[in-house]
Amino acid sequence: MPRGDKSKYTEKQQRQAEHIEEGYEERGLPEDEAERRAWATVNAMTGGGKEAGGSGRGKKINKAPARKGGRIGGPRGGAASAARPAAARSASAKKAAKTRAAKKRGTKKSTASRASS
Repeated sequence: MPRGDKSKYTEKQQRQAEHIEEGYEERGLPEDEAERRAWATVNAMTGGGKEAGGSGRGKKINKAPARKGGRIGGPRGGAASAARPAAARSASAKKAAKTRAAKKRGTKKSTASRASS
């Protein structure tokens, strides 16, 4: 079987790869790179072609590779935070640190006590 042959992939795997490829193309990747990444994702999820011809039992599908993309930084890749002035970022960081310290000490009001007042 030549390298890159897709004959051992099921119709479902081919549909998955097509759908993933479309998503990459919508994000602006070139067509050949989108296809390469799509098949890499399908292989990572399913462990390669599932069509009859091999031996052994089937394995469960690992959905983690499909969920992985696009989570770190969001669509703007941290640009939203970088666009804010340094003073605003600093104020947020100070407030977050103060809140963490208060929670650690146990002095922060709980949501139950806030709801009753």
